[in-house]
Amino acid sequence: MEKPFGFVVIDKPAGLTSHDCVNRLRKVFGIKKIGHSGTLDPSVTGVLPIAIGDATRLISYLKGSKAYTGIIQLGTTTSTDDTQGEIIQSKIWPLISENYINSLLENFRGEILQKPPIFSSVHIKGERAYKKARKGEKFDLIPKKVTINKLHLISWSQSKGELLIDVDCSTGTYIRSLARDIGYKIGCGGHLKKLRRTKAYNFNENHSVLLPEKSEFYSENNKPKVLNPTFFFKHLSTFKLISEEEIISWRSGRKISFQNDIKRLELSNNKEIEDSIINILVLDKEDKILGIAGLDESDKIKPKVVFNAIG
Repeated sequence: MEKPFGFVVIDKPAGLTSHDCVNRLRKVFGIKKIGHSGTLDPSVTGVLPIAIGDATRLISYLKGSKAYTGIIQLGTTTSTDDTQGEIIQSKIWPLISENYINSLLENFRGEILQKPPIFSSVHIKGERAYKKARKGEKFDLIPKKVTINKLHLISWSQSKGELLIDVDCSTGTYIRSLARDIGYKIGCGGHLKKLRRTKAYNFNENHSVLLPEKSEFYSENNKPKVLNPTFFFKHLSTFKLISEEEIISWRSGRKISFQNDIKRLELSNNKEIEDSIINILVLDKEDKILGIAGLDESDKIKPKVVFNAIG
């Protein structure tokens, strides 16, 4: 029986954790080797890439930004910086225009320092911040650098005090913190009311499918399509193995030389050239992934991740 290998992109519904989605797919495919590429809070919906089978070994090689559409509610500050927490303070939001908001948002574009929410998965001396917060412990979190590639105001409702925004940002950015800080900058406080992720790395909404419903029996008809992972690693350079002898050597963990045929190493268009050389996608003649390699000083590719026969 062919082993599933690739990614399923779930349009995560509200109310489920990312781990809930993983567990559902483990039952759907009947295998344990399934993992997600980064958690979404239970209240957040949208793009959740999940690696199936040996593709879990590729998760750490994913690159790219993440994008969201969200609603910021002005006037109310909460303990969690979203609707799940207790209300700390309430104020009336001021009379402001879209032009004023756009000008203010300029403070949050580009590389900024951002303090994570108190209720977050950040580690503090070996313990998650949210666990310490639940116990009522007092602590402070160190701001970290994040990059906001795009921050666009879609609409502003003066009557509701709601900002509808689009955000494209680096991995590790907290949209809850962004909502909190924008509210603070306006002077009335704020929190994240609603959030949907529209992109994660090279996965977007067009790739996503609904999470299969709970069932005692899953057949081929109700299994979501597993996407070929090759498409999602175009930020990496590629190297093709052209003979069965090379493939056998590769799967035995040996280095492969290409001194006499440098064209076999196809450099990606990735601006981070150093990264595209550090990690090289190794393919066969049919463009199936055989693994991930590095480049040594003697013009040889050296195995980092090796897949035996897939399927």
